Amino acid sequence: MRKICLTTLIILYALAWTVARGENYPSRSDCLWVTNPDHPDWLYETGDSAVISVELYHYGIPADGVTVKYAIGDDMLPADKEGTLLLKDGRAKINIGTMTKPGFRDLRLEARFGNHRSQHHVKVGFSPEKLEPYVKEPSDFLDFWKKAVKADKKYPLTYTIEPVEKYTTDKMTCQLVKLQLNPEGKCMYGYLFIPKGGGKYPAVLTPPGAGVKTIKEPLLHRYYGEGGMIRLEIEIHGLHPDLTEEEFAAERKVRGSYLDFDLDDPDKYYMKDVYLGCRRFLDLLTSLPEWDGKNLFTQGGSQGGALAITTAMLDDRVTGCAANHPALSDMTGYLGDKTGGYPHHFRKNPADATPEKIRTLEYYDVVNFARHLKCPVRMTWGFNDNTCPPTTSYEVFNVITTPKEALLTPINEHWTTESTERGHYDWIKAHCR
Repeated sequence: MRKICLTTLIILYALAWTVARGENYPSRSDCLWVTNPDHPDWLYETGDSAVISVELYHYGIPADGVTVKYAIGDDMLPADKEGTLLLKDGRAKINIGTMTKPGFRDLRLEARFGNHRSQHHVKVGFSPEKLEPYVKEPSDFLDFWKKAVKADKKYPLTYTIEPVEKYTTDKMTCQLVKLQLNPEGKCMYGYLFIPKGGGKYPAVLTPPGAGVKTIKEPLLHRYYGEGGMIRLEIEIHGLHPDLTEEEFAAERKVRGSYLDFDLDDPDKYYMKDVYLGCRRFLDLLTSLPEWDGKNLFTQGGSQGGALAITTAMLDDRVTGCAANHPALSDMTGYLGDKTGGYPHHFRKNPADATPEKIRTLEYYDVVNFARHLKCPVRMTWGFNDNTCPPTTSYEVFNVITTPKEALLTPINEHWTTESTERGHYDWIKAHCR
């Protein structure tokens, strides 16, 4: 099941050039770090010792005689060990020790060149397939969401739709959908792509990553629509995607911390309308005459990965779910002396964790949705991710009981490559009935 994309120095160099978005190897940095654990898959059993070789190049030249500061700590937690390494011919090795319980250790590195500094880090896992979430599941979790969906369905499917020529191609149409969530006027927008040709097609719902922003790069995954799938890329805040950046900036000042809004009450929490709104978009997709009546998928990354999982659990019509490093997972984890998922509630101020907030998060935690999924799942995540840490991705994956597969990409921080994204499309296509 493990598909490790990066095991050799050659591939490390390749990624330095081909992954322009990669935080590990910025394409215009003067420094290049190469860190290789002595287990090529970056995975160990609890009790094993992990030895990591460190190489540093400055302008492509081995950084001989440079002193590197290091700090070692558990995933997203403060360092419990610090020291220095002296590079000889730009190289050194360090034994970062072991763990007695499942989890990840993070080696954090820093070198200085004059007034400049270069940082890097690498995380390795110890029996992560045995990780268990800290978050508890409320006894009425399923009833809570069953009642919420039932109440939501009382409001009829209501939306407007208009053509968008700038995103229409010779193989697919694009339309802007405005979906009404309730009689009070709450709404969400989405770009709906439908293949041309008059056939019947599978449908894919794609929720967005976190933030208050437009629907970015609608044509980035055009191969869905042009390859024979209906695809609906959505936002969650009711903001027209053609608003200016200045207008979005103003909205961010108002609702930028939306993941904290009404956190004291699960019935009023901001994300309730979001979870239900994503499910309502499935009603729209399944009402389309172009839908094939059989295949319905959810797919997304980060917050979008979280919403792909929650939406799939809330609606039995979903036949498959593909998620990258899902956010909103084991959100109370820091209270258990371990990492918690994005948005990292209580990491800095555990005293903020009132019983009411903890209770609300339990109803919205992706872990509690994942264990009730009924469809096949494909997940992918990187180990070096500090936004949605690998600890919480493993915890989500570990509780899933349906057919599942994982693409592990250890070097990745909070990004995926185009080939990984294309892999979701191929997986979805292979799972169409």
